[in-house]
Amino acid sequence: MKTYEIISNTPDDTLEIARRLGNMLEPADVLLLEGDLGAGKTTFTKGLASGLDIKRNVNSPTFTIIKEYQGRIPLYHMDVYRLEDSFEDLGFEEYFYGDGVTVVEWAKFIEDQLPQSHLDVHIYHEDHERRRIVFKPIGKRYEVLCKEFFDENPGN
Repeated sequence: MKTYEIISNTPDDTLEIARRLGNMLEPADVLLLEGDLGAGKTTFTKGLASGLDIKRNVNSPTFTIIKEYQGRIPLYHMDVYRLEDSFEDLGFEEYFYGDGVTVVEWAKFIEDQLPQSHLDVHIYHEDHERRRIVFKPIGKRYEVLCKEFFDENPGN
């Protein structure tokens, strides 16, 4: 399975990379964000929201688990870190297969509830501001999405 990498030199770069990706997203797209604390997962999500024409400020849903934002396509932003020991059904399928884009931070904690097809996005610290963002498409939809994204953004 092919992976794609892009380097972000600043938080503004991360916002722009994610904004361009957000422009390409469709209802029922699911992105799984992984990365160390402070790697830029929320910054990346803010960029996606911008690409979805969301005007509200996006912040981490750490204590609420799910935040919903309205734009040209709704954005469902989940932080499931606190569900590490929880196996209860919280109705995630309604989000994953619904009318919006779902972004899940710390998705490894709900692996058994995730759709088979999704886009894994891992953000790695390279230094103080520089990040390496790795896209791993799982499923045909996301293979096509990554190919189109990287074809439109050569040099990244």
